[in-house]
Amino acid sequence: MWEGPSLARRSLGEGGSVPISVKPKASRHQGRSHILRRPFVITTFAMTVDGKITTRNFSPVDFTSREDKLHLLRKRSLGDAVLIGHATLKRDNVRLGLPRDDLRAARIARGQTAYPLRVIVSNEGRIDHRLKIFQSEISPIVIFSTTRMPLKFRRPLLEKATLHLSKSRHVDLAQMLHKLRTDYKMRTLACEGGPTLFRVLLERDLVDQLNLTIAPYLFGGFNAPTLTGLSKDFLPRSVHCSLTGMRVVGDECFLTYRIKHKG
Repeated sequence: MWEGPSLARRSLGEGGSVPISVKPKASRHQGRSHILRRPFVITTFAMTVDGKITTRNFSPVDFTSREDKLHLLRKRSLGDAVLIGHATLKRDNVRLGLPRDDLRAARIARGQTAYPLRVIVSNEGRIDHRLKIFQSEISPIVIFSTTRMPLKFRRPLLEKATLHLSKSRHVDLAQMLHKLRTDYKMRTLACEGGPTLFRVLLERDLVDQLNLTIAPYLFGGFNAPTLTGLSKDFLPRSVHCSLTGMRVVGDECFLTYRIKHKG
């Protein structure tokens, strides 16, 4: 059963695996109250050797292996909720489901629902209700947007999802996470991008873990986005990552970082 408020809806890769154990460093913030006010946020990305996550046109690029796609599903399955930005959702047109029976069974064994709550964030709210995510009723959908969302988008979405619209021009991600924790009882949140959303989460010090796959390709291109998007500006502060895990499968490297919080 979903513990949150009533939701307004009718509404493996080839090659040997070489695990390398990295002893995690203790974080002085681990278990601190800032985590209690929001879910533990885990982000998962894949990028090329030269740091590109897609082409300059932001088109879907299938440059990772079957193992990496399974890796993404495993990380998604750990979250009580899965978060995606509207631009990425529109581009990839994903359902955010879990097609593997074993991953759903493991969730149920842990006391979770079979599928994570699906969360979409969009400042303007021009979300097409015909996207694949809305054609699947595997789990509730929650949309965080603003009152900038036009009525012609709002009406059909109300039949598919629960809407939380703020009066500000931009969604306050800290408030969004707080609501997911307090109202929906979400303890872990798997974020699948895109880079603009990831950057803002970093700027607000709202990321706890980064799962990063390095794929054996070089794309080049000044206009091809990196992990933090296309902004020419530096982050407000450098973000220190602590490597806690690494494994090599074929030509891909799977890294796990804990994000060190400021303060």
